[in-house]
Amino acid sequence: MTGRQAFAHDAVLALASDGDDRVPGGEITVALCGSWSHEPPCPLAPHHTGARRSGAELTLRLLFAAAPGDEARVRALIEEALARGEGADPNGVRTSWRLLRAGPSPVRPEERDHAEHLLRS
Repeated sequence: MTGRQAFAHDAVLALASDGDDRVPGGEITVALCGSWSHEPPCPLAPHHTGARRSGAELTLRLLFAAAPGDEARVRALIEEALARGEGADPNGVRTSWRLLRAGPSPVRPEERDHAEHLLRS
């Protein structure tokens, strides 16, 4: 698809020690694509969510490719999914969290190759 640009979005969550680090990213995928797993391409915005845990905080870094006119919609879907504060893995095991902060971020120079891959997806 032509006309897409690469974007980044960061979020920090408070996640219980027994919470599954994958569930918040999975909930983003459900919001953007309809399910945790689907055949490519992503219908709205090809994306990748990275997660890094430090104690009770889970930092998410999301890269996505979207038409500029869809950027606000994609960001709203991401934040709505995270603001719900809960989700389940594909087996139905629930995890809950609290959204501490989230917002747009520039694509970092070291992410350019990954962003280019998403643009070609």
